[in-house]
Amino acid sequence: MEKLDAPIFVTKSFLPPFEEYVDKIKEIWESNILTNLGPIHEEFKEKLNNYLKTDYTTLCTNGHLGLEMSIKALNLKGEVITTPFTFASTTHALVNCGIKPVFCDIETETYNIDANKIESLINENTTAIMPVHVFGNPCDVETIEKIAKKHNLKVLYDAAHCFGVEIDGKGIGSFGDISMISLHATKVFNSIEGGALTYKDPVLKDTLRLYKNFGITGPESVIAVGGNSKMNEFQAAMGVVNLRYMDKQIEDRKKIAYLYRELLKDVKGIKVLSDIGGVKHNYAYFPILVDEIEFGKTRNELYEELKNFNIFTRKYFYPLTSNFACYQEECKDLDLKNANYVADRILTLPIYGSLDLSIVEYIVNAIKIIKKEEIIK
Repeated sequence: MEKLDAPIFVTKSFLPPFEEYVDKIKEIWESNILTNLGPIHEEFKEKLNNYLKTDYTTLCTNGHLGLEMSIKALNLKGEVITTPFTFASTTHALVNCGIKPVFCDIETETYNIDANKIESLINENTTAIMPVHVFGNPCDVETIEKIAKKHNLKVLYDAAHCFGVEIDGKGIGSFGDISMISLHATKVFNSIEGGALTYKDPVLKDTLRLYKNFGITGPESVIAVGGNSKMNEFQAAMGVVNLRYMDKQIEDRKKIAYLYRELLKDVKGIKVLSDIGGVKHNYAYFPILVDEIEFGKTRNELYEELKNFNIFTRKYFYPLTSNFACYQEECKDLDLKNANYVADRILTLPIYGSLDLSIVEYIVNAIKIIKKEEIIK
């Protein structure tokens, strides 16, 4: 099988028709407002709030600052129980706010935080639970809610991967006290950079607004120690235009995910995730777990050999955040058996709306050649 002429990367940012974006940003020249909660920002906020089926939405310049704003708005202190199987931002946001992350092991079926192991980690210093909906697959939100209510804890969801995801028709951002959804260029939906905070408590609306704009309440009044995480009009304009195409993008991703599953179902040593009943998925990523014994190669070997076909995958998430050099010393004795097992074997394959189905077949054939199996005819 010949090497692809052009590289296939794990993701590709969606861009709307150029003319549509240009038409939208013309409004910026008409208003002469570039940032500071301008008219396009407000339009995007309302449209996004409706699409995500949530009570309130606050926009910010990126998801990471959104997490830090949320931690401050919820007045979290002491310790917060979270997952090590996540992107650096999740853990860094807690530490940047002076909070100790307490790492809980994960489930081997969804790769989400194991809700049944959370309660044993709660002590008098615990103020919240910060789970991550990994790869867009929802956590066990019911169990987490029960634990939080029992112990009077806040729940802040890192829902970075979850744009458009629903549970029984309810938007994913409706769960917990606050959810952060990333609008970064590499996500299912993007506003170039950006983040959306969704929540039910109207009091949080004013609090979050303070933290995203230096704590300013008037020309001569600053009542809180805030920062600058305001979304500008160019980001908002991209969001407004991209939103028109999201249902189609998710449907295209679904076709790709289903084809991967069908073609990989009989490849020994490769495990794929399945849809969860009652969940509207967004197919943000397509992770596989590589069992080195059954597959005959390690995850790292498969990762390297796919490059020979011009296919560039990603070890996502690897390493665990608890194994980062900046946290390793204080986390060296943790019992994270499942998380370490998954992190050492996880590999995300290319998936994005414009990925041709013939390329999906090519990628699976490459995997089979590396394994030395019969390829798709």
